Amino acid sequence: MDPEKDAYGQEIWAYFKRKVGFEIVERDDGYFDVSSGPKLYFSEYEDWPEHEKKAIEFVKGRVLDIGCGAGRHSLYLQRKGFDVTGIDISPLAIKVCKLRGLKKARVMSIDDIDSFAPNSFDTVLMLGNNFGLFGDPKKARKLLKKLYEITTSEALLIAESRDPYKTSNPAHLEYHEFNRKRGRMPGQLRIRIRFEKYVTDWFDYLLVSKDEMKQILKGTGWKIKRFIDSKDAQYIAIIQKSG
Repeated sequence: MDPEKDAYGQEIWAYFKRKVGFEIVERDDGYFDVSSGPKLYFSEYEDWPEHEKKAIEFVKGRVLDIGCGAGRHSLYLQRKGFDVTGIDISPLAIKVCKLRGLKKARVMSIDDIDSFAPNSFDTVLMLGNNFGLFGDPKKARKLLKKLYEITTSEALLIAESRDPYKTSNPAHLEYHEFNRKRGRMPGQLRIRIRFEKYVTDWFDYLLVSKDEMKQILKGTGWKIKRFIDSKDAQYIAIIQKSG
């Protein structure tokens, strides 16, 4: 990855080095959102939201943390004695993970997960809205089938998303219509991340309702075991193999 385009990694690096940082998300309709993202990426267990604490209790065996960021989930599980592999497309994020003590951290796109051998993992983590990394429904089904192949028969996929319909923001509602008109799912975002002078390439990021997630899972070998709700539109799905 071109370092000039690793805005996500740069914000994580800035927070790691100086405890400062922010995240600007630019959407392809001109909408901007600013958050204190890096602070969340470094949060300790006691500061996690309750639905994350509940979900992490389902983890078992060998773990693959997809989009591990600064490594908050991976490092927590490693301290608990789990064999954890964290992957992220950002070289700087992986550098930070290693400096923070994560033993297994690799620069890897979600598209390349089939490079892992069959039966490599018992749990796959996609927390922090990382179900969104699937990008679009077609790609999601393709990658879910890859995840099926690299996991054991009793494996769990623990994935977080945000119901895009639980909003009253006019800009978000208009974006839903914008997406429908161009044949996309309402919650299929086209975004890029900005930090200081750095900016990522545009990429798709998929937010889905619970019903939409169920539809995407059909025919992939996975099914919902249970949902864990939060106090707002966030939720986590515990997903198991359908047999």
